[in-house]
Amino acid sequence: MPSLFFRLIFLLILFAASVVLVWQTGSIELGITLGLAVGALVADTWRSQIFSGWLHRIQDHPDTPPPSRWLDNDRQENAERIQRLLRKQRRETEEAENRLHKLQSALQASPNGLIILDEQECIEWCNRMACEHFGLDIRRDISQRITHLLRDPVLVNSLASRDFEEAIILGSPISTPSRPLRLEIWLLPYGQGRLLMLSRDITAIEQAEAMRRDFIANVSHEIRTPLTVLAGFVETLQTLPLDEAQRAGILHRMAQQAERMKNLVADLLVLSRLEGSAAPGMNEWTPVRALLERIGIDARALSAHLAGQETPGHELIFEGIDASAEIAGSASELQSAFFNLVNNAIRYTPPGGIVTVRWQAEANGDARFSVRDSGPGIAPEHLPRLTERFYRVDSDRSRASGGTGLGLSIVKHVLQRHDAKLEIESAPSQGSCFSVTIPAARLRPARTDATDD
Repeated sequence: MPSLFFRLIFLLILFAASVVLVWQTGSIELGITLGLAVGALVADTWRSQIFSGWLHRIQDHPDTPPPSRWLDNDRQENAERIQRLLRKQRRETEEAENRLHKLQSALQASPNGLIILDEQECIEWCNRMACEHFGLDIRRDISQRITHLLRDPVLVNSLASRDFEEAIILGSPISTPSRPLRLEIWLLPYGQGRLLMLSRDITAIEQAEAMRRDFIANVSHEIRTPLTVLAGFVETLQTLPLDEAQRAGILHRMAQQAERMKNLVADLLVLSRLEGSAAPGMNEWTPVRALLERIGIDARALSAHLAGQETPGHELIFEGIDASAEIAGSASELQSAFFNLVNNAIRYTPPGGIVTVRWQAEANGDARFSVRDSGPGIAPEHLPRLTERFYRVDSDRSRASGGTGLGLSIVKHVLQRHDAKLEIESAPSQGSCFSVTIPAARLRPARTDATDD
């Protein structure tokens, strides 16, 4: 606008000067020439104004066509050149935005947290996983200093010392005792004082490492105890004169300890095989009736063996043993898991007690295998941990009964491999009930030939 104003002032001065000149000279030709020049300047000024207005409009509306009707060839060519440049710039901008969007989408899909920090260690951007790891809200916490949100001393000291050589291990601000969350954090410098903060959830790794340490410690303890006993008995046999009865008693106890170690190794091998092999498919079907009949035979034999000749055995009740159904899965694994529950009920129920084994079809198509006993029961605080390896409610009693502390762990793994679920109900002095729910997807009606068998 200022240039147009000065141009109009110049034209007025030029017009006035031409009028004065024509009046003084009286030359009509000179007047016509000056008039044409002034008109040309006026027309050019008008075109410049139209072109300038178009330039202002395309800043907000790049697709606005140039007013070709009113522009001269030079301005029309310049307008077309400007439009081509604008279209090229818009394509490049759209391509850059698409690449940025794809990059952000990829970073959002990362299983690790990512936070971009500026030179003042303020958050410029973070992905969803970082928000989950640290309890951040991108709309609320953007541009906030990271140490104002995460006040862990290890992180604060690392940022203050600019020591980024090693990863930082810290607990998440949203970690709770029931849902612990441990994070491994890497700080990676780039650019001029900027930082890339990467976080990884290592809770499962630390828990697995803790379980591995506990497992090794438990196995060492379980094996060391019978080995110590065996070593003591061997030393006794080597150094002391013993009569035949004493020697026989020592050899019997040595055999018990050897049997205990053999059972422990066998259970460990079973666990290793279960964890290292593929889950059973749907191509092997086991008749429930035959499975329960075998369990019944073994249960009665075990009860008679534990009771002896002078003490009455357990009252064993089997319900639904004639079930006409089949289970998809490994027959040997199912036999082992089901009998393990019956075995525990018999061993921990005093002679003369009642053990009820039941197979029951549910209305939703599932089936339930349950073992209920009249034994001493289990306190509530022990129930959540019964399937842990080597966990015992009563260690002395478990070892005395020949248990390795791995039976229910094996049961849990077998049931998980067959998509089944274990439920435990118990209370002191009220007995216990162990129930297995088998999903309908792993059940089918028994075939006629299988039922006849």
